[in-house]
Amino acid sequence: MVEKEFKRIDPATLNLKDQVVSINRVTKVVKGGKNLSFSALVVVGDPDQKIVGYGSGKAKEVPSAIRKGIEAAKKNLVKINTLATTIPHRVLGRYGSGMVLLKPAREGTGIIAGGPVRAVIQAVGIPNVLTKSLGTTNPHNVVKATFDALLQLREKGAVAAMRGLEVEKL
Repeated sequence: MVEKEFKRIDPATLNLKDQVVSINRVTKVVKGGKNLSFSALVVVGDPDQKIVGYGSGKAKEVPSAIRKGIEAAKKNLVKINTLATTIPHRVLGRYGSGMVLLKPAREGTGIIAGGPVRAVIQAVGIPNVLTKSLGTTNPHNVVKATFDALLQLREKGAVAAMRGLEVEKL
């Protein structure tokens, strides 16, 4: 997992679109019976600015769980490095037993992804990418693995600076 410092992104200045990835009914067994509540995993993003975030919310009703998830996602926004229509290079993101492989794709390919990975990629606004989800199918781990992969994306200038080379020599 890549560790780096992020500056806080103000969600009020963005045109955020939210997408619910999964809703789960959970119960807690107590002395008087079962307490029923709902858990929601939500992804928000601004496709024009290449900014995305995810969050989880729990509540007694589905709409309030989704609202809490959106608020949590707005606190977790990150900027993603991309090219014009795809990603700069191949990358493998991991979280728990979930792995997500992202590969650049030609113009016109579209988003080849399933479920939680598609939600994140659409929220970022990458129109052409090939993906493969490996390991677990748990949506929480798949979304976090996708974020890990997206945070590993680097621009040519940044890689050249890290290696102490000129951009032409890469």
